[in-house]
Amino acid sequence: MIETHYYIACDLGAESGRVILGCLADGRVTMEEIHRFGNRPIRIGNSLRWNILGIFEELKMGLRKVGLMGKRIESLSATSWGLDYVLSGAGQPMLSLPYHYRDERTELSYAAAMLSPGSEVIFGETGIQFMRFNTLYQLIAEREKSPGLVDLADHFLMIADYLHFLLSGVAVSEESIASTTQIYDGRQGNWSEGLMEVFSLPKKIFSRIVSGGTSLGCLLPEVAEELGLENVQVVATCSHDTGAAVAAVPGIGDDWAYLSSGTWSLIGVELPEPILSAEAREYNFTNERGFGGTTRFLKNLVGLWILQECRREWELMGTRYEYEDLSEAAEKAEPFRSLIHPNDLRFWKPDEMLEKIRSYCLETNQAVPVTPGQFARCIYESLALLYGKTISEIALVSGRKCRRLHIVGGGSQSRFLNQATASATGCVVHAGPVEATAVGNILLQAVSLGHLDSLEALRGVVRDSFAIEVYQPESSVGWMAATERFGELPG
Repeated sequence: MIETHYYIACDLGAESGRVILGCLADGRVTMEEIHRFGNRPIRIGNSLRWNILGIFEELKMGLRKVGLMGKRIESLSATSWGLDYVLSGAGQPMLSLPYHYRDERTELSYAAAMLSPGSEVIFGETGIQFMRFNTLYQLIAEREKSPGLVDLADHFLMIADYLHFLLSGVAVSEESIASTTQIYDGRQGNWSEGLMEVFSLPKKIFSRIVSGGTSLGCLLPEVAEELGLENVQVVATCSHDTGAAVAAVPGIGDDWAYLSSGTWSLIGVELPEPILSAEAREYNFTNERGFGGTTRFLKNLVGLWILQECRREWELMGTRYEYEDLSEAAEKAEPFRSLIHPNDLRFWKPDEMLEKIRSYCLETNQAVPVTPGQFARCIYESLALLYGKTISEIALVSGRKCRRLHIVGGGSQSRFLNQATASATGCVVHAGPVEATAVGNILLQAVSLGHLDSLEALRGVVRDSFAIEVYQPESSVGWMAATERFGELPG
C-alpha cells in the first residue's frame, strides 16, 4: 500500500497569496491550488502598508476550504517575502499595520547608517546586500519616528513568522528569513548584538531563532476549531520564500546557479559557508541562510516588478494584457531596440513605469518603446543582460563556475525570457518548477516530519515530479554587442 501524506503551503508573494494542498505519495509530489487572492499594499496617509489582517483572513478562508475536504492533513507552513515585519506586544497581537518595504521612510535612516558605522562594519557583521529598504533601516526609522511603539513591543516578527505566531501562538524567528534582515550574524547564527547596540534597538523584541524545519506544535485550539483542522502541526520550514524555492531547485552537483524569478530576481549559488570578503561587499552580494545550514550566496535584483507595473498602468488605461500575451508580443518586436539598466533606482519605485522607461531611453540616446511588445522586449532583454553580468560576478567573487542555471518561480513560464537568459549568461537554462516556493515549503514539511530524509532526497522528488524545460544558449553577434552596450548603461 502506498503511503500518502498531505501538507498545506501558505505561499505569500508581493502580488498574490495562495493556499496550496500538497500530496506526497510514491516518491512524487502533487500540488492543488485551493485558494488564491490578490495582495496589494494600501496607502494610509503618507505611508504604504500591508493589510496583514486581510491576508490572515484570506489564508483562513483557504484553510477552511481544505478542512472541508476531509483529508488527513499532517502539517502546514507559511512562506513570505523578506524585509517587512510586524510588532506585537502590550497584550495586543499587532501594534500597527506593517509598513511596505517600498515606503519612503528609510531614505534618511539608510543614508545615516552608510555614514556611521558605515558599510564595512555592517557587511562584516551580517554579510547582507545593501538596499535602502532592508529591515535594519526600517527598524531604525521606526525607532526614530515611533519610539513609544517600539518600547511597547514584545516581539518583532517577519511576515511569515508572524502568521505562524497567529496560528500556533509560538513567537520565533526562522533563520532563513531572519538572515535577510541585515541584523543577523551569519557566523554566530544569531541576532547581531553589535548592531542592536549601535542603533539602539531593544534586544527584548528579537525572538529566539530556530532552524528551518522546526515544528512549532499544533494549531491553537480555537484556530483548529474555526478551520476544521485537527492535530495539524505548524512547521517553520524556510519562512523566506526564496529559501523554500532554492530548496526545491532540482540541481545536481556544484556547477549550477539558481534564479528565483518573480517580482524580484534572486540569482546566486548554494555554498557551505558565507563569503564576507571586501569583493563580495563591493559587488553587493548577500549571504542568506539556506536549509540545512547552507548559504544562499546571491544578489537581489529588481525583476518582473518592472513589467508588473507597466501591466498595471495599461490596465488603468483600459487594456489588460496577460503575461503570455506580452511574452509573445516581445518575441515579435525588434531585438535590442531599447535597453534599460534595471538597477537604476527609478525602476525600484512604484508608479509611472512607462514614463520612467521612456525617459531612461531618451537620456541614453536610444529609441523609445511605443508598443507593449517593445516595452516587454526592452524589459526582458535588459533583465537577461543583467543576469549575465551577475553570473560573471558570481564566478569572480566565489570562484564557482556555473554551467547550468535553474530558473524557478513564475518568471520561468516566459519562454522568451528563458531563451534570452540562456543566451545572455552562456548557461544551459533549466526552467521549472513554476511553484518552487510552494513545492519547497511542502517538501520541507515532509523532511521535518521524517517522511523524507534529506535535502538531496527532496530534490530527487522534485526531479521525478515536474517536467523541466531546457534552453540552450544561442551565441550571436547581436548578444555580444548588446552585452557591451549594456555594460556602458548608467545604473
